[in-house]
Amino acid sequence: MTEHPVRVAITLGDPAGVGGEVTLKALSDRELRSRAHWIVIGDGAALRAAQESTGLLLPEEVEFRNLGLLPADVPVEFGKLSAAYGAAAAAYVRTATVMCLNSEADAMVTAPLNKEAVSLSGMHFTGHTEYIAELCNATNSRMLLAGEKLSVVHVTTHVSLTQACKLDRDRIIETIQLGHDAMRRMGHDRPRIAVCGLNPHAGEHGLFGSEDEEIIRPAVEACRARGIDCEGPFAPDTIFYRAVRGSHHLVVAMYHDQGHIPMKLLDFESTVNISLGIPVIRTSVDHGTAFDIAGKNLAGDANMRAAMKAAATMAANRARQEAMP
Repeated sequence: MTEHPVRVAITLGDPAGVGGEVTLKALSDRELRSRAHWIVIGDGAALRAAQESTGLLLPEEVEFRNLGLLPADVPVEFGKLSAAYGAAAAAYVRTATVMCLNSEADAMVTAPLNKEAVSLSGMHFTGHTEYIAELCNATNSRMLLAGEKLSVVHVTTHVSLTQACKLDRDRIIETIQLGHDAMRRMGHDRPRIAVCGLNPHAGEHGLFGSEDEEIIRPAVEACRARGIDCEGPFAPDTIFYRAVRGSHHLVVAMYHDQGHIPMKLLDFESTVNISLGIPVIRTSVDHGTAFDIAGKNLAGDANMRAAMKAAATMAANRARQEAMP
């Protein structure tokens, strides 16, 4: 087996979705394969179904861990909402997470699963990030969306807008710190960070709300005191445009849609979902299972390629940074 600097686990996602398809397509890229030792986690039945639908085989140098949760002699039904498929997809994620925690893998990449299918299996499941955080006993996870031109980390994500507007200074500080650390792992030795305001025009000095001056600005100042190169709060309606043009490497958004809308408008296909605040490196595609096209060999793999590149890069940079005095 060829030695690689990092080992990256890939979960196949829901067997009825496009996870297997985009994984095989991405791994057909020889240059991408050379970036890591890849370990695909899934079921033989799911992998076989993906291979038959794409006409692609798993490259010999890629390791495959067959969990054997699905009957080997029963064909996978693409596009089917299934409790068995949901349970299997969750097990792939659990296996990859444990591998990372046990230093059997240096990072993990997750193909999409279906939340409803996992819930049908009897699990309480709200999402990949929350589930992995629970497995890691982490209570302070965050979501970072990374693209070639812009990256955004969110103070809050899957909460109501009313709840998101109840800002917490310490949570903002933690988010800026997590974003800073993640950008360093992505290759920016001194990342420049912009912090969004909450209100229109970042409050316009109190005209449109006091949160920006009373909560966000002190959080920014606290992070600057730590040596983090961050500024703000900035007017949310202009800072993303400036960041895309090179003013900053990372934007800190106060809530889900404030960060997601510009990211998905800018580059939906290549945006990578990265989990922060957990002790493992985890990246993911930023799309769903696409049941409507699963098994038809129509899914593009640009998002999966980007997620795999990000995982390999972050794992390599973490190893390099940890080796520094």
